[in-house]
Amino acid sequence: MSLQFYNTLSGKKEPFAPLKEGQVGMYVCGVTVYDSCHIGHARSLLTFDVIYRYLMFLGYRVTFVRNFTDLDDKIIQRAKEEGATSDAIAERYIREFYQDAASLGLLAPTHEPRATEHIPEIISLIRRLVEKGIAYRIDSDVFFSVDRFPGYGKLSRRKLDELEAGARVEIDERKKFPMDFALWKGSKEGEPWWESPWGRGRPGWHIECSAMSTKYLGQPFDIHGGGRDLAFPHHENEIAQSEGAFSLPFARCWIHNGFLNINQQKMSKSLGNFYTIREILQRYSAPALRCYFLASHYRSPIDFSEQALAEAEKGVERIYETIDRLERSVSPNGSSCPESALLDAFRKEMDEDFNTPRALAIIFEEIRALNRLLDEGKNGGLYPRVLALKTVGEVLGLLQEQPRVFLREKKERWVRGQGISPETIEELIKKRESARSAKQWQEADHIRMELQEKGVTLEDTPGGTIWKVIR
Repeated sequence: MSLQFYNTLSGKKEPFAPLKEGQVGMYVCGVTVYDSCHIGHARSLLTFDVIYRYLMFLGYRVTFVRNFTDLDDKIIQRAKEEGATSDAIAERYIREFYQDAASLGLLAPTHEPRATEHIPEIISLIRRLVEKGIAYRIDSDVFFSVDRFPGYGKLSRRKLDELEAGARVEIDERKKFPMDFALWKGSKEGEPWWESPWGRGRPGWHIECSAMSTKYLGQPFDIHGGGRDLAFPHHENEIAQSEGAFSLPFARCWIHNGFLNINQQKMSKSLGNFYTIREILQRYSAPALRCYFLASHYRSPIDFSEQALAEAEKGVERIYETIDRLERSVSPNGSSCPESALLDAFRKEMDEDFNTPRALAIIFEEIRALNRLLDEGKNGGLYPRVLALKTVGEVLGLLQEQPRVFLREKKERWVRGQGISPETIEELIKKRESARSAKQWQEADHIRMELQEKGVTLEDTPGGTIWKVIR
């Protein structure tokens, strides 16, 4: 079976067929850089990171574009509150975003355009809309005339006569129709501005993404993505202004991830009910956060749960521990190709609308089977299965470092949190080894019990004694 996924535009699952064989163009709306990213942002970022990884796993050459909205009313407001410039605010949070992206293990997109670097393209697109009579000027502002675009509402399935101004749609009595939205905003005192045919001003939010996606991907392109909250009005307006300007389809497939909720409410900065990515990664590993999101289908809402996140952490540790155990026990002889059964089962689930919950279930089924074989001493011929397990883990972004390094860092962080240093544990292990060599069994057992009381268990292996934490 070939890849198929739910297309918001058609409202159904469809087989995926890119415009150009072997190539995919994908645009995903990035963050507005006026504050720290929260884990609601992380869900969208990780969703499309996995989709990006999977498309490349299938052999596609992917041009992935994810923008920065570095010019917006919220950025301007934040700058006024802090007595700073909009540029300074944007730069601060772009730097912070890159740190968060690295912590999450996100692959870098092909292009990461900023709105402020594409003013000429934005002005050119607005001029085209004005010339075609789909946009109109009032003073130094330019508005898109929604009723001049017959397909308005086709993405969100809303009828024009039922729509009301709201959300991020500007209420302005000068507009011909309440749902008309700003393409260009005349400059106000203290705000950033650029010269344009309509006077000094700055672009509206929606036109920025139309200009940047068209520049890097052309029109039409294959996939447009973002959070479900962007479907209306942002993505609806992108379609209207892009298709209105060029009389061509804009994006052929639309993918929207579900909300991350807290107590049944969408996590958002405006509601103040959010955890930043940094706050969460101080308590949980990045692979655990990724596993937590992957355990739910990307289109389903998730109600945030610390307990579920803690369970995801245990699951990730199980994956790393198994791979570490396999690398210690299985010789890389014979075939150097990943075993096909796991890859085929993984692909079958991922081809069905990126079904990561089922893909994870298959991974854990394989982990149980491999551990069972190792327990029985049957480690011959397992190397291709080890390679397959590592491959699917990397496609989902769960394997971001060497298992031994990951496990060592995790247990060292844990014991330090308990007031014990890893160095102290290693010294006690050496003392125990000396006691055992001298056949001082009582002393050796005393050291083992002392560590066990502190939450540390010892395991004697052919390669020496290793220590693990007890939780």
